[in-house]
Amino acid sequence: MTEMLTHPETQSSARRDALGGRSLVLNATYEPISVVSRRRGVVLILANKAVSVVSSELAVHAESLCMQIPEVLRLRHFVKVPHFRRAPLSARAVLIRDNHECQYCAARADGIDHVHPRSRNGPHAWENVVAACRSCNSNKGDSLLNDTGYHLKRRPVAPPAMSLVALGGPVVPSCWHEYLLPMSATG
Repeated sequence: MTEMLTHPETQSSARRDALGGRSLVLNATYEPISVVSRRRGVVLILANKAVSVVSSELAVHAESLCMQIPEVLRLRHFVKVPHFRRAPLSARAVLIRDNHECQYCAARADGIDHVHPRSRNGPHAWENVVAACRSCNSNKGDSLLNDTGYHLKRRPVAPPAMSLVALGGPVVPSCWHEYLLPMSATG
């Protein structure tokens, strides 16, 4: 099986694409802890370190084995993960947290805005940054919310660090949703 997975001459492009995706790794307690390549997910299962929770329709074939590729897998033994970490702040992460929705007008967001502007000593922190469309961002400028008449759709909060780890790619597979922590609080 190793040869089939590593030598491109013996693989079809469909197999390479199938193993090129990502798998969500859950702790033994079903808490998301990381995202790994599908290839790594297959190896974890073959090494008896994890079990498949959700499998894709794609499979890996070897002489004596046919195995569906895992989309979500759970470790057999609990792994202690530090929970004090704070998710790193980036424009991409803010857009993901806010579902690419402007927090002022609900239009499609294409950037971020500091609720309390940095030019007025507002912090560059999760609790002060929201997704915003170009129009709202431009109209608000460096004004305070009270001066503009804008209202936030949702109070900005820092998401759990592990939820952003799971969202490391451009698209989150629908089979992952029930295992991911809520991204933001309303209020």
